[in-house]
Amino acid sequence: MSGVRESFPREARLTRRSEFLLLSRKGRKFYTPHFIIIRRDNDHLGKRLGVTVSSKVGNAVVRNRVKRGLREFFRRGRENFRSDQDTVIIARRGAGELSYSAMTAELRKAIGPGLQRHTGTQSR
Repeated sequence: MSGVRESFPREARLTRRSEFLLLSRKGRKFYTPHFIIIRRDNDHLGKRLGVTVSSKVGNAVVRNRVKRGLREFFRRGRENFRSDQDTVIIARRGAGELSYSAMTAELRKAIGPGLQRHTGTQSR
């Protein structure tokens, strides 16, 4: 083991509804086929992640698997996230059908410089 701490402490999580709502209102939104990523600078000087997976994604087993995968992606790839930014990842329909490797590939591509900001309205 390289000595890198691979945990997901409470300080690295968005936990309050007000935090999610603020990010939703004032954050920059990016869209991928299976996820919406919302990012905003914070004053906490720490990387924080929030995850939202609605019942549209699947039953409880599927939703929990997606949430575990998203948290694992954050936990193992913290270097891809800015240290002064909050991020919310919202799973869309079809996210529950992705394997972990497909999920991480899509998110890695989205977190990188190739992600375009969405300027129109979201299609449902």
